Amino acid sequence: MASPQKSHSKIALCALLQSDALAQALAEQLQTYSSAEGDDRFVLTQFQQESDFLQFLQQRHASVDCLIVEGVSALSNLFHTLQAQSILIPTLVLNTQSPEASPLTPSTDNIAAVAERSPQATLYHTAVLQVDGTNLSHVGDFVEEAIANFLNLSGTVSLSCETIPGIISALNVQRSLMKQQQRLAEKLKERLGYLGVYYKRNPAHFLRHMNELERQELLAQLGADYRHIILHYFANDDDLNQSIDSFVNLAFFADVPVAQIVEIHMNLMDEFSQQLKLEGRSEEILLDYRLTLIDTLAHLCEMYRRSIPRES
Repeated sequence: MASPQKSHSKIALCALLQSDALAQALAEQLQTYSSAEGDDRFVLTQFQQESDFLQFLQQRHASVDCLIVEGVSALSNLFHTLQAQSILIPTLVLNTQSPEASPLTPSTDNIAAVAERSPQATLYHTAVLQVDGTNLSHVGDFVEEAIANFLNLSGTVSLSCETIPGIISALNVQRSLMKQQQRLAEKLKERLGYLGVYYKRNPAHFLRHMNELERQELLAQLGADYRHIILHYFANDDDLNQSIDSFVNLAFFADVPVAQIVEIHMNLMDEFSQQLKLEGRSEEILLDYRLTLIDTLAHLCEMYRRSIPRES
């Protein structure tokens, strides 16, 4: 295993490559790419054994910015393991097999076929990027594209699970995704000196462009997240700001109108009001939660303010 260099602003790559030739080619091409760009932008840690790779990610996944894996037959099992552990990271798959033999069956009409075309790859996440591993001359660009895809990945999860453990697992995956997106975006902002790809929202993910089912799922997710914020707002919860940031990230990338957020708040207050009446308790306590709405909207306003490119 190569020892990673310590640099907060470098893009940390973690590779699982069984082929020595592929591992050597990757290291050489990343060095060539960095030299051409005039900086040493990547730090690479490589593994040959899946067990070592998984152990490293279990301990250090929060500091890894992109995975690079060889397109082997057991790849779907690896993706399933990572997704089950809520370890969500931008991922680049290097396919060295023929399209017919590839475990993810990428499209042959594009060297950078997105994994949304492969049901197996979605065991992990739909921003997985597949490329031709026999030609790594543009590997630096592919890494950056994989990161861009990941940062634009929708934070919504399916709420169609039939069991409580299934719903909890889906919510854990969503929270892990948003946390990793935010961490990676902050690193890119520091490195690039501007907000860059983080704020390149995909209009296809906007609420107004969703079909009815997607819209219902998104609003249900926002409602559940906002309920969590309300219930913990006046408690001693160290993760409250993270919860608000996650809610705001989801609303921002889906371009959810402020009026919709106010409606979510009012509906929740109406629900709590009815419960308090049934219990014979005063509703005045609900007035305090206006602070929650103001705080959340302030976070959202800050998100939009920061998304406006700064003048040089």
